[in-house]
Amino acid sequence: MNKIPSVDLNDFLSDDLQKKSLFVDTIGSAFQEIGFCAVRGHFLDDQLVKRLYDQIKLFFDLPTDIKKKYEHPEFSGQRGYVSFGKESAKGSKHGDLKEYWHFGQYVSENESHKYNYFPNIKVDELPEFNIVGEEVYKNLEKTAKYVLRALALYLKIDENYFDNYIHNGNSILRPIHYPPIMEDPKEAVRAAAHGDINLITLLMGAHGKGLQVQKTNGDWIDAVASKDELMINIGDMLSRHTNNVLKSTVHRVVNPDRELLKKSRYSIPFFMHPVSEMKLNVLESTICDEFPKAYDDITAGEFLEQRLIELGLLKK
Repeated sequence: MNKIPSVDLNDFLSDDLQKKSLFVDTIGSAFQEIGFCAVRGHFLDDQLVKRLYDQIKLFFDLPTDIKKKYEHPEFSGQRGYVSFGKESAKGSKHGDLKEYWHFGQYVSENESHKYNYFPNIKVDELPEFNIVGEEVYKNLEKTAKYVLRALALYLKIDENYFDNYIHNGNSILRPIHYPPIMEDPKEAVRAAAHGDINLITLLMGAHGKGLQVQKTNGDWIDAVASKDELMINIGDMLSRHTNNVLKSTVHRVVNPDRELLKKSRYSIPFFMHPVSEMKLNVLESTICDEFPKAYDDITAGEFLEQRLIELGLLKK
């Protein structure tokens, strides 16, 4: 498979059972073989996408001292601003060439006591930034819910299996800015080769070159979506929960040629996480003589903590 498959979520949402079945088979096979799939027909419209990009560009153009006002290391990089070079991929000695912002879950007041989430940070200088961030977050969360329902059917478990686990899940929306690089970055890249932590990732802004996916034979292929598509991939949590039936594929964001490196690049991934209490124990239906249980039992919260320590965002 040398090209990322593409599907239309409207087929899954339709009353046409044949279209729905084909969607399930196509997206499931894509995630089983390469771990990535492009999805159109999601719940983001062009105007909402433009509003978000306009706001994140305004934020990252703010003076550094103002942006750092919204950096809270005590939140382990899970909310607000994270400055340039702070995060590195697991096993990498070099900080990634990026800065980013984190929007987290929006829990209603009557349910907030059930969760130990860090608060969202509001940017005083850009009130629209806060509004559009929440709106995009909720629409991507809705999109992710239906993708997970399709994957549940592909795995031959109850279609609504994931619903309770992702309701008020610890998901993150991350607008990323890869600033212009005027000097040779040596060994550092915009995002080193890595696997995602979470269940699934929905990526906005994958229509520009840079994102690459590693195939099982070690070759790298470009992962480029159309402008109306989200690039979606499997994270480590779902990979281990399904005993690697669904693949969490290593990917990276490479540096472009020298001239393009001098221009800013933006991308906006949504990391779909479950509630911390979800057990990521390998699904019994995925264990057989040929594929024995590959992972020890662990909760989503415990796994996230391990990975944040490895990324240098959380101290032991």
